[in-house]
Amino acid sequence: MNMMFNLVVVVQVLSALSIIALVLLQHGKGADMGAAFGSGASGSLFGATGSSNFMSKSTGVAAAIFFGATLALSLMANQRATTVGGGVMDKVVKPAPVTGAGAIPTTVPAPTAAAPAATAPAAAAPAASTPAGQIPK
Repeated sequence: MNMMFNLVVVVQVLSALSIIALVLLQHGKGADMGAAFGSGASGSLFGATGSSNFMSKSTGVAAAIFFGATLALSLMANQRATTVGGGVMDKVVKPAPVTGAGAIPTTVPAPTAAAPAATAPAAAAPAASTPAGQIPK
């Protein structure tokens, strides 16, 4: 399984490098790297328009290989995680509970029924009301 994982990683890296090279070699609107290697020449191996079609199709194939390798790597990584066993926190050792005088109680005592509070007499209303914002004299 580890050898297959490494092989897919190599395929993914090679396809990524080929995508980079093919994109840089394609003929653009301005002066680009493709013009330096003669991709715009009419007497090329692929013909006048064959070079651009070949480059674009090659880029598409390299992209499909890259996406396939990425999907395979994600599936392999998911399968590896389930077979190895859980996450990092599954291996943490849980401490033993503390007992004795320094132990914190785990249960909360039930509240006791309190006597109803005595109602306070209502405050006497002021004899004369003052408009809002004014201080009484």
